[in-house]
Amino acid sequence: MTQGAPIDAVTALTPPAAVPVGTSGDGRLAETVAAGVRFAREASARATRALHVVSSVVTPLGWAALTVVGASFLVGYALGWTEFIVIGWAGLVLLVAASCFLIGRNAFEIHLHLPVDRVVVGERVPGQVNVRNPTRRRLPGVGVEVPVGAGLAEFAMPSLARGEDFSDVFIVPTRKRGVIPIGPVRTARADPIGLLRREVAWSEQVSLFVHPRTVSIPSMSTGFIRDLEGNPTRDLTNSDVSFHALREYVAGDERRAIHWKSTAKTGRFMVRQFEESRRSHLMVALSLADSDYADEDEFELAVSVAGSLGVRAIRDARTVSVVASAVPPDSNRRRMPGLRSLRTLTRARLLDDLSGVDRSSAALPVSELARAAADTVAGISVAFLVCGSVTTLTQLCTAASRFPAGVDVVAVICAPETVPSFRRVAELSVLTIGYLEDLQHSLARTKAA
Repeated sequence: MTQGAPIDAVTALTPPAAVPVGTSGDGRLAETVAAGVRFAREASARATRALHVVSSVVTPLGWAALTVVGASFLVGYALGWTEFIVIGWAGLVLLVAASCFLIGRNAFEIHLHLPVDRVVVGERVPGQVNVRNPTRRRLPGVGVEVPVGAGLAEFAMPSLARGEDFSDVFIVPTRKRGVIPIGPVRTARADPIGLLRREVAWSEQVSLFVHPRTVSIPSMSTGFIRDLEGNPTRDLTNSDVSFHALREYVAGDERRAIHWKSTAKTGRFMVRQFEESRRSHLMVALSLADSDYADEDEFELAVSVAGSLGVRAIRDARTVSVVASAVPPDSNRRRMPGLRSLRTLTRARLLDDLSGVDRSSAALPVSELARAAADTVAGISVAFLVCGSVTTLTQLCTAASRFPAGVDVVAVICAPETVPSFRRVAELSVLTIGYLEDLQHSLARTKAA
């Protein structure tokens, strides 16, 4: 017994082998929790999609009917009122019947066609909707709707057999200048009462540009600066094409400017002096400020004047800049410049931009617009300031003073149905026109003056 004692002690000191506790059970629990989370997410996504589908087909009247049905069942069965129970079941039957009108395939091929995308204000533009059944079975008739600006063109399309087509024409009114969004074409299925409505959009939205009316101005009418190579100014320079006079040579003059014949006669070095030429750069500044116009007619006439001047300059291949008052958002009003440059690469692009301009109380008035234009546009030779009859002569003189010396400033005051007139105040020429056609004659008088 004494010899086995050490063995028992060693056995007693040896710890038992570690046994894993709950390893397989914890794994199954984690998998169960993960599966539950995935199921909850999928259920939430399906519920969201189902709610979106229901909300997209139920009209406000349908939601009211659903509310009445639910309230009738709740009150009727809770209080035992038979009348409310009857109302609830009647409303439920009505909703089920309305849902039957939404059944049907939407496998049409629909195209929207406009012959032109740019017109002059007042012209009528026809649009056409073409619908085709590409399937092998007859498709039931649906309502076809085409949003035209704030209006809506509606058609009742009959059922179409296999490969059958349907087309109809609508007229786009262009009584006002602007950009009219047309489309997308959509089909609509709805019950007669208007509880449920199912819409499907098919074609893309197109834009119709309604250009302002313009008048053709002869090239010489806008030719305040007519020399294509540049018009000489009063600024003197040592190198140009317009000779001015001779003067004595001073240190720093170029030797190629020395006039040798005069040098031989006088015995002193004489150099040529030139007048600096300035390339013809026409600028048209259109005010968008409410404070510069008495009514909408004045503003529309001003837009037409700006378009007529810009189009004539583009046709003459002149350097032209057309600017308008910018209307920045309230948050960026202090940081954004108050000037918007319109595209003058082509006639169509300029008129497209003029189609989208509108008056605003936040836009810069003509005097501040002139300051921004003088600071932004370089090399101006002729500046047209287009505004309404509310603008005073003092404001126009202030606007003209913003430009550098040597810039011819012409103010065009638009006052519908007034007698055209012309007057000159210091270096400022002021035109008042009552009709767009007066612009041609008034500019001719200005040039002669």
